[in-house]
Amino acid sequence: MGGSTVLVVGGGGREHSLCAGLYDSPLVSKVHCCPGNAGISAIAETHDISATDVDSIISLCCEVGVDLVVVGPEAPLCNFLADRLIEKGISCFGPIANLAELEGSKLHAKQVMEYVGVPTADYLVLDSDSDIESALDSYGNNPWVIKRDVLAGGKGVVVTSDRIEAKEFIMNSIVNDGKVLLEQFLPGEEASMLVVMDGSGFICLPASQDHKRAYDGDKGPNTGGMGAYCPAPVVTDEVKAKVIKTIVTPMFNYLSNQEIPYRGVLYVGLMITGDGEPNVVEYNVRFGDPECQITLPLIKTDLFEILNSASSDKLSSLDVEFHSAHAITIVLASEGYPSNPVTGKEITGAEVSLPQIGLNSAWVNHAGTKFENGILVSSGGRVLSCSAMAESLDMAKDLAYSLVESINLDNGHFRKDIGGKALGYSPE
Repeated sequence: MGGSTVLVVGGGGREHSLCAGLYDSPLVSKVHCCPGNAGISAIAETHDISATDVDSIISLCCEVGVDLVVVGPEAPLCNFLADRLIEKGISCFGPIANLAELEGSKLHAKQVMEYVGVPTADYLVLDSDSDIESALDSYGNNPWVIKRDVLAGGKGVVVTSDRIEAKEFIMNSIVNDGKVLLEQFLPGEEASMLVVMDGSGFICLPASQDHKRAYDGDKGPNTGGMGAYCPAPVVTDEVKAKVIKTIVTPMFNYLSNQEIPYRGVLYVGLMITGDGEPNVVEYNVRFGDPECQITLPLIKTDLFEILNSASSDKLSSLDVEFHSAHAITIVLASEGYPSNPVTGKEITGAEVSLPQIGLNSAWVNHAGTKFENGILVSSGGRVLSCSAMAESLDMAKDLAYSLVESINLDNGHFRKDIGGKALGYSPE
């Protein structure tokens, strides 16, 4: 074992995936996590500290001698966690607050995209003085896309053809936030690309496709994500080349030339039009969840080496390799998720141990789980995800669904069509 001590901030499926990859690294001697979850507790020392409690996180780092902090969620980054760690001389995988505004403010992200010339949808900024009816008319030939200009945990966007719903969301957002963005609707197929970058270079991870709606056939309310698969066929070699040329490279040139460069992962939410032209839907400043669970297993190179190098502007010296394989993850959610999840339900059949991640295998990534009197119970809306990796997406799908169907959670639900678009099937 190596000598590095790592702290992962967060407690969801994304963080379980990060902890597993770091635990498996011979360069890491100890993994800590705050707050963690039941699955994470099997491979890392967990601490009952909120991911947004920056002061306590800093104190913990000093107390246990952390060498690298890997930040899962966006909120602590927007709350200056990376800035504070840099002041203490502690390496951080995650951008400083000023650069985290790419996710913290949709308007700021749009302004940066305009500045560097990244293709994205046209938009209007609406406030209490705006003519809402006229604005809706200006984009009235397609569904309306409305985005709150705040951190909203991936749920601050409404896409609707219902004018009343659109107007109500706009008005409520203006009351709560002061302003709101109304965007041009871009038809096409969505995909995500995670780009690890620092001041020296960037690495594009295989593109993935998330499933945001709660129910099969992309029906129901928007969620944090009900499943994902990787690589996404819609991002062909030609499309990837365009993404790198027109989106990733201009953003890297901008972000790497800041006083403190971007050090972390930039989540690029894409809309691929019918003629193969990529546009940016949104930026996130962290690994997506559940995209993280199916992109990390496809990396051959040591995860700690990648994250640690990015925290110190040494990424360009790495030659990162990937498995030629496919990965998929299926989210098991609580009854009532996403509007009113029921928690505290016993979970049976889910492994609480080091995930055995590899080709032709399936494993559980814990998210909203905890132990209560020695019993594994649900503690959040998205309870866990069942992930698998295989030589084909169809094989990975069968492995993941076989696993999720073997787990019992009273009235829990999951989508039966994850990966269906790529494989050309619909749920029975």
